[in-house]
Amino acid sequence: MAKRGHGEGTIRKHKNGKWEARLSIGYDPMTGKLKQVSKYFKTRKEGQDWLIENQHNINTGRFIEPDKLTLGDWVKRWLTVYVKPGIRPTSYANYVDAANLHIIPALGHIPIQSLRTNNIQELYNLKSTEGLSGFMVQRIHRVLSGALKQAVKENLIPFNSAEHTTRPKIKRKEILPLSIEEANKYLETARSDSLYPAFLLELTSGLRRGELLAIDWNNVDFAKGEIAIKQSLCRVRYIDEGKTKLELTDVKTEASKRVIPLLKDVVMELKKLKAKQIEERLFFGQCYHNNNLVFCSEDGKPVDPRNFHRKHTSILKKAGIRHVRVHDLRHSFATILLQEGENPENLRDMLGHTRTSTTMDLYCHSTIEGKRKAVNRLCGIIKG
Repeated sequence: MAKRGHGEGTIRKHKNGKWEARLSIGYDPMTGKLKQVSKYFKTRKEGQDWLIENQHNINTGRFIEPDKLTLGDWVKRWLTVYVKPGIRPTSYANYVDAANLHIIPALGHIPIQSLRTNNIQELYNLKSTEGLSGFMVQRIHRVLSGALKQAVKENLIPFNSAEHTTRPKIKRKEILPLSIEEANKYLETARSDSLYPAFLLELTSGLRRGELLAIDWNNVDFAKGEIAIKQSLCRVRYIDEGKTKLELTDVKTEASKRVIPLLKDVVMELKKLKAKQIEERLFFGQCYHNNNLVFCSEDGKPVDPRNFHRKHTSILKKAGIRHVRVHDLRHSFATILLQEGENPENLRDMLGHTRTSTTMDLYCHSTIEGKRKAVNRLCGIIKG
Protein backbone atom coordinates (compact mmCIF):
# COMPACT_ATOMS: atom_id res chain seq x y z
CA MET A 1 0.00 0.00 0.00
CA ALA A 2 1.36 3.46 -0.94
CA LYS A 3 2.27 5.90 1.80
CA ARG A 4 -0.46 8.45 2.38
CA GLY A 5 0.21 12.07 3.07
CA HIS A 6 -1.19 14.73 5.36
CA GLY A 7 -4.96 15.09 5.15
CA GLU A 8 -5.67 11.89 3.23
CA GLY A 9 -8.15 9.40 4.60
CA THR A 10 -9.08 5.77 4.11
CA ILE A 11 -12.08 3.58 4.90
CA ARG A 12 -12.03 -0.17 5.32
CA LYS A 13 -14.48 -2.77 6.53
CA HIS A 14 -13.56 -5.14 9.36
CA LYS A 15 -14.67 -8.71 9.91
CA ASN A 16 -17.09 -7.60 12.64
CA GLY A 17 -19.00 -5.57 10.04
CA LYS A 18 -17.89 -2.14 11.25
CA TRP A 19 -16.23 0.44 9.04
CA GLU A 20 -12.98 2.03 10.16
CA ALA A 21 -12.26 5.56 8.92
CA ARG A 22 -8.60 6.53 9.29
CA LEU A 23 -7.30 10.06 8.81
CA SER A 24 -3.71 11.37 8.61
CA ILE A 25 -3.29 14.54 10.67
CA GLY A 26 0.39 15.35 10.14
CA TYR A 27 3.79 14.27 11.36
CA ASP A 28 5.10 14.09 14.89
CA PRO A 29 7.80 16.82 15.15
CA MET A 30 9.85 14.69 17.56
CA THR A 31 9.87 11.36 15.68
CA GLY A 32 8.93 12.40 12.16
CA LYS A 33 6.34 9.64 12.07
CA LEU A 34 2.94 10.09 10.48
CA LYS A 35 0.15 10.67 13.00
CA GLN A 36 -3.27 9.21 12.34
CA VAL A 37 -6.66 9.10 14.05
CA SER A 38 -9.41 6.57 13.41
CA LYS A 39 -13.01 5.86 14.34
CA TYR A 40 -15.43 3.03 13.80
CA PHE A 41 -18.87 3.43 12.24
CA LYS A 42 -21.84 1.24 11.39
CA THR A 43 -21.97 2.34 7.76
CA ARG A 44 -19.48 3.44 5.12
CA LYS A 45 -21.34 6.72 4.61
CA GLU A 46 -20.95 7.66 8.28
CA GLY A 47 -17.22 7.12 7.95
CA GLN A 48 -17.05 9.17 4.76
CA ASP A 49 -18.95 12.05 6.37
CA TRP A 50 -16.56 11.98 9.33
CA LEU A 51 -13.54 12.10 7.01
CA ILE A 52 -14.95 15.01 4.99
CA GLU A 53 -15.78 17.02 8.11
CA ASN A 54 -12.40 16.50 9.74
CA GLN A 55 -10.43 17.07 6.55
CA HIS A 56 -12.22 20.40 6.30
CA ASN A 57 -11.33 21.19 9.95
CA ILE A 58 -7.68 20.37 9.25
CA ASN A 59 -7.64 22.64 6.19
CA THR A 60 -9.20 25.52 8.15
CA GLY A 61 -7.06 25.02 11.27
CA ARG A 62 -10.00 24.04 13.50
CA PHE A 63 -9.15 20.39 13.98
CA ILE A 64 -8.45 19.24 17.54
CA GLU A 65 -6.66 15.97 18.07
CA PRO A 66 -8.92 13.64 20.07
CA ASP A 67 -6.39 13.19 22.85
CA LYS A 68 -6.09 16.98 23.19
CA LEU A 69 -9.81 17.72 23.56
CA THR A 70 -10.15 18.31 27.29
CA LEU A 71 -13.29 17.94 29.35
CA GLY A 72 -13.19 21.67 30.08
CA ASP A 73 -13.16 22.60 26.39
CA TRP A 74 -15.97 20.18 25.61
CA VAL A 75 -18.20 21.31 28.51
CA LYS A 76 -17.84 24.95 27.40
CA ARG A 77 -18.76 24.01 23.83
CA TRP A 78 -21.72 21.90 24.97
CA LEU A 79 -23.08 24.73 27.14
CA THR A 80 -22.77 27.27 24.33
CA VAL A 81 -24.00 25.18 21.40
CA TYR A 82 -26.50 22.74 22.91
CA VAL A 83 -27.74 24.23 26.18
CA LYS A 84 -27.90 28.00 25.83
CA PRO A 85 -30.45 28.16 22.97
CA GLY A 86 -32.98 25.95 24.74
CA ILE A 87 -33.22 27.12 28.36
CA ARG A 88 -33.95 30.30 30.29
CA PRO A 89 -31.05 32.71 30.86
CA THR A 90 -31.05 32.18 34.64
CA SER A 91 -30.92 28.38 34.26
CA TYR A 92 -28.09 28.76 31.77
CA ALA A 93 -26.22 31.00 34.20
CA ASN A 94 -26.59 28.36 36.93
CA TYR A 95 -25.17 25.68 34.61
CA VAL A 96 -22.21 27.89 33.68
CA ASP A 97 -21.54 28.54 37.37
CA ALA A 98 -21.52 24.79 38.07
CA ALA A 99 -19.00 24.30 35.26
CA ASN A 100 -16.72 27.25 36.05
CA LEU A 101 -16.73 26.91 39.83
CA HIS A 102 -16.64 23.13 40.26
CA ILE A 103 -16.19 20.99 37.14
CA ILE A 104 -13.50 22.80 35.16
CA PRO A 105 -11.15 23.61 38.10
CA ALA A 106 -11.16 19.95 39.18
CA LEU A 107 -11.49 17.95 35.96
CA GLY A 108 -11.24 20.42 33.09
CA HIS A 109 -7.63 19.54 32.25
CA ILE A 110 -8.36 15.82 31.70
CA PRO A 111 -8.62 14.71 28.05
CA ILE A 112 -12.23 13.72 27.49
CA GLN A 113 -11.18 10.27 26.26
CA SER A 114 -9.21 9.66 29.46
CA LEU A 115 -12.00 10.65 31.85
CA ARG A 116 -13.14 7.80 34.07
CA THR A 117 -16.05 7.22 36.42
CA ASN A 118 -13.80 7.29 39.48
CA ASN A 119 -12.61 10.83 38.54
CA ILE A 120 -16.18 12.07 38.61
CA GLN A 121 -17.11 10.14 41.75
CA GLU A 122 -14.14 11.62 43.60
CA LEU A 123 -15.34 15.10 42.59
CA TYR A 124 -18.83 14.44 43.97
CA ASN A 125 -17.40 13.02 47.20
CA LEU A 126 -15.09 16.02 47.61
CA LYS A 127 -17.88 18.54 47.08
CA SER A 128 -20.09 16.75 49.61
CA THR A 129 -17.23 16.74 52.13
CA GLU A 130 -16.73 20.47 51.57
CA GLY A 131 -20.33 21.06 52.55
CA LEU A 132 -21.89 21.59 49.14
CA SER A 133 -25.58 20.70 49.25
CA GLY A 134 -26.97 17.59 47.59
CA PHE A 135 -28.97 19.86 45.28
CA MET A 136 -25.80 21.57 44.03
CA VAL A 137 -23.98 18.25 43.53
CA GLN A 138 -26.95 17.07 41.49
CA ARG A 139 -26.69 20.22 39.36
CA ILE A 140 -22.98 19.52 38.75
CA HIS A 141 -23.97 16.00 37.72
CA ARG A 142 -26.62 17.27 35.28
CA VAL A 143 -24.01 19.40 33.55
CA LEU A 144 -21.37 16.67 33.42
CA SER A 145 -23.73 13.90 32.40
CA GLY A 146 -25.43 16.05 29.77
CA ALA A 147 -22.11 17.06 28.20
CA LEU A 148 -20.79 13.49 28.17
CA LYS A 149 -24.04 12.13 26.76
CA GLN A 150 -23.68 14.46 23.81
CA ALA A 151 -20.03 13.47 23.44
CA VAL A 152 -21.15 9.84 23.10
CA LYS A 153 -23.63 10.83 20.38
CA GLU A 154 -20.81 12.51 18.47
CA ASN A 155 -18.52 9.48 18.79
CA LEU A 156 -15.98 11.43 20.84
CA ILE A 157 -16.12 8.86 23.65
CA PRO A 158 -17.52 5.30 23.82
CA PHE A 159 -19.67 5.77 26.95
CA ASN A 160 -20.90 8.30 29.51
CA SER A 161 -18.58 7.90 32.51
CA ALA A 162 -20.95 9.90 34.76
CA GLU A 163 -23.80 7.39 34.45
CA HIS A 164 -22.66 4.98 37.13
CA THR A 165 -21.75 7.50 39.83
CA THR A 166 -23.51 7.83 43.19
CA ARG A 167 -24.77 11.25 44.23
CA PRO A 168 -25.90 12.43 47.66
CA LYS A 169 -29.63 12.61 48.24
CA ILE A 170 -31.24 16.01 48.11
CA LYS A 171 -32.31 17.09 51.58
CA ARG A 172 -35.27 19.43 51.41
CA LYS A 173 -35.17 22.48 53.63
CA GLU A 174 -37.39 22.25 56.67
CA ILE A 175 -40.64 24.04 55.93
CA LEU A 176 -42.11 26.05 58.80
CA PRO A 177 -45.57 27.30 57.81
CA LEU A 178 -47.40 29.88 59.87
CA SER A 179 -50.13 28.69 62.19
CA ILE A 180 -53.63 30.13 61.80
CA GLU A 181 -52.97 32.46 64.73
CA GLU A 182 -49.65 33.62 63.26
CA ALA A 183 -51.19 34.14 59.83
CA ASN A 184 -53.92 36.37 61.25
CA LYS A 185 -51.38 38.33 63.30
CA TYR A 186 -49.22 38.72 60.21
CA LEU A 187 -52.11 40.17 58.18
CA GLU A 188 -53.17 42.48 60.98
CA THR A 189 -49.65 43.93 61.09
CA ALA A 190 -49.47 44.17 57.29
CA ARG A 191 -52.72 46.14 57.07
CA SER A 192 -50.93 49.49 57.24
CA ASP A 193 -48.57 48.59 54.37
CA SER A 194 -49.31 49.71 50.80
CA LEU A 195 -48.86 46.11 49.66
CA TYR A 196 -51.36 44.72 52.16
CA PRO A 197 -53.65 43.46 49.34
CA ALA A 198 -50.71 41.44 47.98
CA PHE A 199 -49.97 39.80 51.34
CA LEU A 200 -53.68 39.10 51.86
CA LEU A 201 -53.98 37.53 48.42
CA GLU A 202 -50.82 35.47 48.99
CA LEU A 203 -52.10 33.91 52.21
CA THR A 204 -55.49 33.16 50.63
CA SER A 205 -54.28 31.79 47.29
CA GLY A 206 -50.84 30.20 47.76
CA LEU A 207 -49.38 31.87 44.67
CA ARG A 208 -45.68 31.79 43.96
CA ARG A 209 -44.06 35.17 44.61
CA GLY A 210 -43.32 35.75 40.94
CA GLU A 211 -46.90 34.87 39.97
CA LEU A 212 -48.30 37.23 42.59
CA LEU A 213 -46.22 40.21 41.43
CA ALA A 214 -47.02 39.57 37.75
CA ILE A 215 -50.83 39.66 37.93
CA ASP A 216 -52.27 41.86 35.19
CA TRP A 217 -55.52 43.79 35.73
CA ASN A 218 -56.82 42.21 32.49
CA ASN A 219 -56.69 38.85 34.28
CA VAL A 220 -58.77 39.98 37.26
CA ASP A 221 -62.50 39.23 36.95
CA PHE A 222 -64.34 41.18 39.65
CA ALA A 223 -67.76 39.88 38.56
CA LYS A 224 -66.74 36.24 39.02
CA GLY A 225 -64.31 36.91 41.86
CA GLU A 226 -61.41 35.20 40.04
CA ILE A 227 -57.90 35.85 38.80
CA ALA A 228 -56.12 34.04 35.96
CA ILE A 229 -52.45 33.20 36.46
CA LYS A 230 -50.52 33.40 33.17
CA GLN A 231 -47.13 34.98 33.82
CA SER A 232 -44.41 35.46 36.43
CA LEU A 233 -42.14 38.32 37.42
CA CYS A 234 -38.55 37.45 38.20
CA ARG A 235 -35.06 38.86 38.17
CA VAL A 236 -33.29 37.17 35.25
CA ARG A 237 -29.50 36.76 35.34
CA TYR A 238 -27.68 37.22 32.02
CA ILE A 239 -24.24 35.75 32.57
CA ASP A 240 -22.81 37.05 29.27
CA GLU A 241 -23.77 40.61 30.17
CA GLY A 242 -22.84 40.27 33.83
CA LYS A 243 -26.10 41.78 35.06
CA THR A 244 -29.70 41.00 35.97
CA LYS A 245 -32.97 42.34 34.58
CA LEU A 246 -36.48 42.35 35.98
CA GLU A 247 -38.68 40.59 33.42
CA LEU A 248 -42.16 39.17 32.93
CA THR A 249 -41.99 35.59 31.69
CA ASP A 250 -44.43 32.75 31.07
CA VAL A 251 -45.20 30.51 34.03
CA LYS A 252 -43.16 27.31 34.28
CA THR A 253 -45.69 24.69 33.17
CA GLU A 254 -49.15 24.34 31.67
CA ALA A 255 -50.41 23.32 35.12
CA SER A 256 -49.20 26.69 36.43
CA LYS A 257 -51.68 28.44 34.12
CA ARG A 258 -54.75 28.39 36.29
CA VAL A 259 -57.74 30.32 37.63
CA ILE A 260 -57.88 31.15 41.35
CA PRO A 261 -61.13 32.01 43.19
CA LEU A 262 -60.95 35.04 45.48
CA LEU A 263 -62.39 35.70 48.91
CA LYS A 264 -64.84 38.61 49.08
CA ASP A 265 -62.40 40.50 51.33
CA VAL A 266 -59.70 40.14 48.68
CA VAL A 267 -62.02 41.39 45.92
CA MET A 268 -62.86 44.43 48.03
CA GLU A 269 -59.18 45.21 48.68
CA LEU A 270 -58.34 44.87 44.99
CA LYS A 271 -61.14 47.27 44.03
CA LYS A 272 -59.75 49.83 46.50
CA LEU A 273 -56.27 49.28 45.08
CA LYS A 274 -57.44 49.86 41.50
CA ALA A 275 -59.12 53.13 42.45
CA LYS A 276 -55.93 54.25 44.20
CA GLN A 277 -53.82 53.38 41.13
CA ILE A 278 -56.09 55.51 38.91
CA GLU A 279 -55.35 58.50 41.17
CA GLU A 280 -51.60 57.77 41.08
CA ARG A 281 -51.66 57.50 37.28
CA LEU A 282 -53.29 60.94 37.03
CA PHE A 283 -50.78 62.40 39.50
CA PHE A 284 -47.69 61.11 37.69
CA GLY A 285 -49.06 61.78 34.22
CA GLN A 286 -46.59 60.94 31.46
CA CYS A 287 -44.04 59.81 34.06
CA TYR A 288 -46.30 56.91 35.03
CA HIS A 289 -45.13 53.45 33.87
CA ASN A 290 -48.35 51.84 32.73
CA ASN A 291 -47.53 48.12 32.94
CA ASN A 292 -51.13 47.35 33.98
CA LEU A 293 -49.82 45.35 36.95
CA VAL A 294 -52.05 44.86 39.97
CA PHE A 295 -49.14 45.23 42.38
CA CYS A 296 -46.71 47.99 41.51
CA SER A 297 -44.97 51.05 42.93
CA GLU A 298 -46.65 54.48 42.98
CA ASP A 299 -45.26 55.32 39.53
CA GLY A 300 -46.38 52.00 38.04
CA LYS A 301 -43.04 50.20 38.02
CA PRO A 302 -43.05 46.48 38.93
CA VAL A 303 -42.36 45.54 42.53
CA ASP A 304 -38.88 44.04 42.74
CA PRO A 305 -39.15 40.56 44.36
CA ARG A 306 -36.25 41.51 46.64
CA ASN A 307 -38.12 44.57 47.92
CA PHE A 308 -41.22 42.45 48.45
CA HIS A 309 -39.10 40.10 50.57
CA ARG A 310 -37.78 43.06 52.62
CA LYS A 311 -41.32 44.22 53.36
CA HIS A 312 -42.27 40.69 54.37
CA THR A 313 -39.33 40.52 56.79
CA SER A 314 -40.27 43.91 58.27
CA ILE A 315 -43.84 42.75 58.88
CA LEU A 316 -42.61 39.63 60.70
CA LYS A 317 -40.41 41.74 62.99
CA LYS A 318 -43.21 44.20 63.78
CA ALA A 319 -45.59 41.34 64.52
CA GLY A 320 -43.04 39.52 66.68
CA ILE A 321 -43.36 36.40 64.56
CA ARG A 322 -40.45 34.01 63.92
CA HIS A 323 -38.72 34.40 60.58
CA VAL A 324 -40.19 32.49 57.65
CA ARG A 325 -39.54 32.91 53.93
CA VAL A 326 -42.01 34.56 51.58
CA HIS A 327 -42.43 31.12 50.00
CA ASP A 328 -43.51 29.79 53.39
CA LEU A 329 -46.68 31.89 53.07
CA ARG A 330 -47.55 29.56 50.17
CA HIS A 331 -46.79 26.59 52.42
CA SER A 332 -48.98 28.12 55.13
CA PHE A 333 -51.94 28.43 52.77
CA ALA A 334 -51.61 24.79 51.69
CA THR A 335 -51.01 23.42 55.18
CA ILE A 336 -53.96 25.23 56.75
CA LEU A 337 -56.37 24.05 54.05
CA LEU A 338 -55.16 20.45 54.30
CA GLN A 339 -55.55 20.56 58.09
CA GLU A 340 -59.10 21.77 57.56
CA GLY A 341 -59.79 18.74 55.40
CA GLU A 342 -59.55 20.25 51.91
CA ASN A 343 -59.53 17.87 48.94
CA PRO A 344 -55.86 17.47 47.87
CA GLU A 345 -56.86 17.53 44.19
CA ASN A 346 -58.47 20.97 44.55
CA LEU A 347 -55.35 22.16 46.32
CA ARG A 348 -53.14 20.69 43.59
CA ASP A 349 -54.92 22.75 40.95
CA MET A 350 -54.83 25.95 43.00
CA LEU A 351 -51.10 25.57 43.62
CA GLY A 352 -50.39 24.84 39.96
CA HIS A 353 -48.94 21.36 40.42
CA THR A 354 -49.08 18.65 37.78
CA ARG A 355 -49.47 15.75 40.24
CA THR A 356 -51.35 15.45 43.52
CA SER A 357 -48.41 13.49 44.96
CA THR A 358 -46.24 16.60 44.58
CA THR A 359 -48.75 18.62 46.57
CA MET A 360 -48.90 16.07 49.35
CA ASP A 361 -45.13 15.54 49.50
CA LEU A 362 -44.23 19.23 49.57
CA TYR A 363 -47.07 20.97 51.34
CA CYS A 364 -48.71 18.53 53.71
CA HIS A 365 -46.85 19.30 56.93
CA SER A 366 -47.54 17.62 60.22
CA THR A 367 -48.26 20.14 63.00
CA ILE A 368 -49.27 19.81 66.63
CA GLU A 369 -52.65 21.34 65.76
CA GLY A 370 -53.17 18.77 63.04
CA LYS A 371 -52.16 15.93 65.32
CA ARG A 372 -54.54 17.17 68.04
CA LYS A 373 -57.41 17.29 65.55
CA ALA A 374 -56.58 13.78 64.40
CA VAL A 375 -56.66 12.43 67.96
CA ASN A 376 -59.85 14.33 68.83
CA ARG A 377 -61.64 12.52 66.00
CA LEU A 378 -61.56 9.48 68.26
CA CYS A 379 -63.75 11.18 70.89
CA GLY A 380 -66.91 9.16 71.23
CA ILE A 381 -65.44 6.32 69.15
CA ILE A 382 -62.77 4.95 71.47
CA LYS A 383 -64.16 4.77 75.01
CA GLY A 384 -61.90 4.42 78.00
